Amino acid sequence: MSERRHALWAVSIALASALFFTCTYVLNRAAATAGGHWAWTAALRYLFTLPMLLLAMPLLGGVKPVWKAIRAHPWPWLLWSGIGFVLFYVCLSYAAASGPSWLIAGTFQLTVIAGMLCAPFLYRDARARVPLPALLVGLLIVAGVLIMQFGHGGGRLDRAGWIALICVAVSAFAYPLGNRGLLLHLERSGTELNATQRVFGMTLASQPLWWAVAAYAGAQAGAPPVGQLWLAAGVALGAGVIATVLFFQATGMVRNEPTALAAAEAMQAAEILFATVIGALWLGEAWPQGRTLAGACLVGIGIVMFSVVAARAAAGNERRVKQLRSDRGG
Repeated sequence: MSERRHALWAVSIALASALFFTCTYVLNRAAATAGGHWAWTAALRYLFTLPMLLLAMPLLGGVKPVWKAIRAHPWPWLLWSGIGFVLFYVCLSYAAASGPSWLIAGTFQLTVIAGMLCAPFLYRDARARVPLPALLVGLLIVAGVLIMQFGHGGGRLDRAGWIALICVAVSAFAYPLGNRGLLLHLERSGTELNATQRVFGMTLASQPLWWAVAAYAGAQAGAPPVGQLWLAAGVALGAGVIATVLFFQATGMVRNEPTALAAAEAMQAAEILFATVIGALWLGEAWPQGRTLAGACLVGIGIVMFSVVAARAAAGNERRVKQLRSDRGG
């Protein structure tokens, strides 16, 4: 296969992963509009994801190395899975009741810059530096998010809009922080795990907290309705398993080709487009217009620019390329 065709194939796989990642926003919104409690939405995804991943693990590196790593150092796993999975998804699920799926999807693109901004607090080497070009592009993304939010609120944010903005912003930072924190722990402990094993390990380590969230949901709302169970299972399969495997497959195919890697990662901007179309056609959500549409376009442009800047900075440095690939997959 030629290099050009190889890159195009990787980009196509990445685009497919963005479609499956989008089910998080759309199905969570569907559960919220149907009256499903946000805590059940959060807990059920990871309660369902665990057995799904367990079935796939024999083909994707095995369970034994993961279990050995958790037993050797349980507290880092509990800490970083609590941040990267529990805090991340509790906030995202809560926000689903506060705005349309495309708005949540667009705001969550803050995660593109979140990992970069967390770096100075995690690392003690060259990775702690925040490159100025990437920071400037990151500010462009933030501006697009704010335009989307204020445009959706008719020039101002109501209470629901502020809740959505704050919750998704916290979620956007918690996700890469948890993933990077775990990667740093594995690096320091000399543990080698592939992407799927890390996702499985964090899903397993976060189970006690998810059962606590489920207990809270049961006390507040009783048992989840059958419809919410199906929606949560759809998110677990679509985003928790299929999208994760596709995304890491795509970026792994072009991990040594910075330009192709940038293109593959930039395909995640399509989540906004997918969430808009599916939300409007299936859930009857309003199409973004005016300033909101301009903000969404700005976010997409910013993500593409950020990917290009990050890929250039990572050219010839395999470690940095691996970091770029690590901020997705939950």
